Formats: sequence, structure tokens, C-alpha cells
Amino acid sequence: MGRRHRPFFRINAIDSRAPRNGRIIEKLGHYDPIEKDPAKQIVLKVDRVKYWLEKGAIPSDSISELLKRQGIKNEHVVKVRARRKRARQALRKKGQPFTKAEKTAAGHFKTVTKGRAEPAPTT
Repeated sequence: MGRRHRPFFRINAIDSRAPRNGRIIEKLGHYDPIEKDPAKQIVLKVDRVKYWLEKGAIPSDSISELLKRQGIKNEHVVKVRARRKRARQALRKKGQPFTKAEKTAAGHFKTVTKGRAEPAPTT
């Protein structure tokens, strides 16, 4: 949706087994990030969004953030964040990096010089 330099996104309920651009089950609203009026920026059928979340629908990360802005709580996001936090704490307790920045600083990625990949130095 939208056009060049004018993004516009539809928010839909889609079966996870359907292809990416496949048939949608229900149109739930739209998001227009360019819109100046915050009330018109995110338009949702809140009752239907809550219905689908109760049925077990799992929103994407970006849609979860939009729902959070609208005050709609999502149990799946809470569980994922708690799981990531536990994983981060467990790895840090072991002294291992968790984020990409930590892995880069620790030298876990290969460096490329003159078209050849060199293994990361072992310590």
C-alpha cells in the first residue's frame, strides 16, 4: 500500500499458513505514519482486534508496538520479552554476549579484508 515516500499500512488478520500476500481473514484497520493527527494515524477496530487476540492470534513485533500505543495489552509480547530477558541474563551470567553489538565487540563475527573472509580471532 502507499506509494513512494508515502507509506501506508493495512492491519489484517491472516492465517499463518497462507502465503505472505495471500487471502486475508478480516481487515482490522490501517496505520498512516505520515498523518499529523495522532487520532487518525492508527485506525483500528478495537473490539475485533481484541477478539482475534483472545482467539490466539499472534501479532508481529511492529503491530504489537502499535497495539501497545493504543492501550491494547498482548500476552504474547509479554511472554516473548520475559523469555528474552531470561535468556539475556543466563548468557551474561555465563559471560557470553547476547546482542549483536556485544557479539561484535567480543569478536564473534568474521572480518572481511580485500574480498576474503578471515576467521574471528580465538582467545
